[in-house]
Amino acid sequence: MKNRIFTLLMISIAMLFGFNAYAQDWANLNRFKEDNAKIGMPNRNENRVVFMGNSITQGWIEKVPGFFEGKAYVNRGISGQTTPQMLLRFRQDVVHLNPKVVVILAGTNDIAGNTGPSSLEMIEDNIRSMTELAQAHGIRVVLCSVLPVFDYPWRSGLEPAPKIVELNKRIKNYADKNGAVYCDFFTPMADERDGLKAELSRDGVHPNEAGYAIMNPLVEKAIARALRIKPKKR
Repeated sequence: MKNRIFTLLMISIAMLFGFNAYAQDWANLNRFKEDNAKIGMPNRNENRVVFMGNSITQGWIEKVPGFFEGKAYVNRGISGQTTPQMLLRFRQDVVHLNPKVVVILAGTNDIAGNTGPSSLEMIEDNIRSMTELAQAHGIRVVLCSVLPVFDYPWRSGLEPAPKIVELNKRIKNYADKNGAVYCDFFTPMADERDGLKAELSRDGVHPNEAGYAIMNPLVEKAIARALRIKPKKR
């Protein structure tokens, strides 16, 4: 009995310290702090691009590192993140790096409820805020569609597919009206249920190498379009 009480006490203490550590850096601002300090300012003719996102962006450089090699691409994806977390670190992890373009791929974890309940309006507001912050600093913006998901394996039963379809409509509409480029990953990657095609993922959420092979040329085309846009004066 004493051993059981001691074990439960230790688990509680560990959970408390873990929660406190998370609460103190909720947006994970320390994740790229040192890397950002080392990267320095872009060269005069460098078309630096920052990729802002969640595990899908993080997995991009982990699964297909060759896509980033030899290019002025900076990956700032953090697994599990939602749009309010990205917005909090946007100035540090995007604006201060002085890119010409930012690629924003965000929203699926909000729908999954990773940091609590979130409406489509809340997600859209955060994406708008990131776009406005970028454009205010002369950074062109690529807004990516949320990838198709039929069900989240870590939180089943939320029926995310129709929510993602509606969110993507809102993102595209906003991009079209506000000088951003919309990058549509959803259409070529969705199956008949509006979920991610089985051959493109192991879990129905995160792309595999075949999934990224579809995404790579699409985002590069979107970046090229964005670079042709005249940035707003600072």
